[in-house]
Amino acid sequence: MSNIYAVILAAGQGTRMKSKLYKVLHPVCGKPMVEHVVNHVQSVGVNRIVTIVGHGAEKVREQLGEQSEYALQAEQLGTAHAVEQAKSILEDLEGTTLVICGDTPLIRPETMQALLEHHNTNQAKATILTAIAEDPTGYGRVLRGEDGQVNQIVEQKDATIEQQKVTEINTGTYCFDNKSLFDALTKVNNDNAQGEYYLPDVIEILKNEGEIVSAYVTSDFNETLGVNDRFALSQAETLMRARINEQHMRSGVTIIDPMSTYISADTVIGSDTVLQPGTMLEGTVEIGEDCIIGPNTQIVDSKVGNGTKVHSSVVLNSVIAESTAVGPFAHIRPDSTIGSHVKVGNFVEVKKSALADGAKVSHLSYIGDAKIGENANVGCGTITVNYDGKNKHKTVVGKDSFIGCNTNLVAPVTVGDGAFIAAGSTITQEVPDDALAIARARQENKLNYVSKLNLK
Repeated sequence: MSNIYAVILAAGQGTRMKSKLYKVLHPVCGKPMVEHVVNHVQSVGVNRIVTIVGHGAEKVREQLGEQSEYALQAEQLGTAHAVEQAKSILEDLEGTTLVICGDTPLIRPETMQALLEHHNTNQAKATILTAIAEDPTGYGRVLRGEDGQVNQIVEQKDATIEQQKVTEINTGTYCFDNKSLFDALTKVNNDNAQGEYYLPDVIEILKNEGEIVSAYVTSDFNETLGVNDRFALSQAETLMRARINEQHMRSGVTIIDPMSTYISADTVIGSDTVLQPGTMLEGTVEIGEDCIIGPNTQIVDSKVGNGTKVHSSVVLNSVIAESTAVGPFAHIRPDSTIGSHVKVGNFVEVKKSALADGAKVSHLSYIGDAKIGENANVGCGTITVNYDGKNKHKTVVGKDSFIGCNTNLVAPVTVGDGAFIAAGSTITQEVPDDALAIARARQENKLNYVSKLNLK
């Protein structure tokens, strides 16, 4: 196959979204629509990608970075005008150019590949990706001649009543011979109901010049969905979520209730892992094999090792090793590292801390800015007092140590290996290895004290 280029149309403001966020940056399954399109295009082996930007141009550049080149459409005068902005980058190149809208995140790479192959097989100058719509209202109609060849695309507002009955629609995705495309763009005019320069007019221009114009009909109309408002955004989210869930299930993941399970596009899950209802995997997540996640668990931008269980908990920007148990009702905050065979129990909060292999923090504790050693046992109600009102300080607990219930570890402080802390202690000084630390007032009983106060 010859060189392949891509032009992604992402300059429209998207006023129907009624949002401060630029339309193509609205996420579908955790990733901006336009980035889905760029990633899909990359997977078919394009040589260069040019994204046409307009409103919110800087935000799009920030999101896509070096994944694309950019051309600015300062004034939105139609799709042909948008593609023409890539002229200085692509005009003189030999090859095939794929033109696709940045608000169509559901078009699969396989469909793009089939479109390109159809285009080359038919030696066409232009090939349209079309679909059959039960209700074609609002779409451009693909008009074919008696020989079945494409003659013209007519927009809804310019179509006659008879033309509006046609159910084969233009999806807005095309392949062109690159040089023929930019030559034809110079001949497009805006003599239409909208007063815009339509890219579909290139089809009629090439046809009138005797060039071969073809069409590839996708079997899945849902792929062609363009997102123009919040309702269409929800449709795209639902369709992609079902697609992602199906992919994981066919790869050996058990999803108990797919309707209540959310998996981002950038999630990797090992075989024989079970996702229970209410699981949400957001951002870049990696789950190992043989895990049990959920119910009602949120994991964001984190990694979970093989055989680990995360029950009814929140894990953010952290790493959990294998064969560990988290929850229920635990909160693993960002920049935490949880080792293997660790227990983080109910109502435990861990923040920017490292728990070594075999450590246990079973319930009702706060571990912040701390390093907990191997096989250390942290008792119920323990708090690392890490904040002095201005700065955060570190707590270090050695391996094989035992922290009694209701202990305050006032940082900065170090507890040595094998040390014991008596329940109810407030530790402000270093505890040596193998030492017992008791830091609490001695109990004193005042006999008959209550009767003296006449409280009975």
